[in-house]
Amino acid sequence: MLAIQHSNISAQIVDEALSNQTQRALRLSPGRCMENLTSTTNPTAAGLSMTLGIVSNIIALIILAKAYARLRKRSKATFLLFASCLVATDLAGHVIPGALVLHLYNAVGLSKCPDATCHFLGGSMVFFGLCPLFLGCGMAAERCMGVTRPLLHARVVCTARTKVVLAMIWLLALTVAMLPFFRLGTYTYQYPGTWCFINVLDKTSITDMVFVLLFSGLGLASLAVALVCNTISVMTLVIARVRRKKCQRRSAKSHDIEMVTQLVGIMVTSCICWSPLLIFALMSVIRSYRGSMENDTETCYKTLMVMGVRLASWNQILDPWVYILLRRAVLRKIYRLTTGRGDLRGSTFRRWEISSFQNSVKNTINMN
Repeated sequence: MLAIQHSNISAQIVDEALSNQTQRALRLSPGRCMENLTSTTNPTAAGLSMTLGIVSNIIALIILAKAYARLRKRSKATFLLFASCLVATDLAGHVIPGALVLHLYNAVGLSKCPDATCHFLGGSMVFFGLCPLFLGCGMAAERCMGVTRPLLHARVVCTARTKVVLAMIWLLALTVAMLPFFRLGTYTYQYPGTWCFINVLDKTSITDMVFVLLFSGLGLASLAVALVCNTISVMTLVIARVRRKKCQRRSAKSHDIEMVTQLVGIMVTSCICWSPLLIFALMSVIRSYRGSMENDTETCYKTLMVMGVRLASWNQILDPWVYILLRRAVLRKIYRLTTGRGDLRGSTFRRWEISSFQNSVKNTINMN
């Protein structure tokens, strides 16, 4: 009876200390957690996912390259340059870590001790994880300035400065990824031994916790800044449209609406795909560092980490499709198919036919 009572008290303390979502995950039996891990490590599924990501990013990159060559001197060029770098980074982030993961799937007698392959794969995952989040944040900030302060944007933003910002973003992500090589944090094989990431479960030290806090903090901060900037952009465009109806003025620029719509899609996709991994990593390293990680709990946290990285990998697949599907040409075709209207007069998409790029250039020249 005393043993049963002690067991019930311990279970109650654990339940009260965890959130409802974590409780449901931790109540899974070890066998169920192991089954979930096995089902998420199918090499065939990994190969198909890698192929889909490569094809999607190549299609988007071709479309972006053509658009950038056509609109290089116009106000949309900076956005297209950011978007092209985002898609190119997603493509590299799909090919390089994906190829290493497939190699580890097929490896026989794999050592669990971190080696050069593990360090390179872990650094690649951190680098290609932070880059899209930083680029999405930069795109949102650039568009927020373009929508709210168009004259300042025309004076400050140019192709040369944009390339400098892109180089700084890549350098920042690379610096964070290289920190374990300077003994700030470590990369280790993650269950079931087919991928490497920051050490969040196995005898974590203070440096591991600092590294995870830095990685997750930068990622979550980028998502928060993008959310704020995109919200301001959307509200500015909505207010401009309301004023146009009242004062019979011209509507907001069509390319601004298109770019902000694509940015909102990229932001929503990034939040859905990356938030779980960033949060699970924080939860895991904190519990492991405090020494409150039991065998059953550790197994289920491994499940959460595998699910998180699987979901994060889909961000590199969905990002290019956000741009491909949320273009004016595609939305016009969808509008025609869904409404059965061949004539777009009087519709919102009719106004998108009138490009405001030349008017933007003329206004900037007149102000100068």
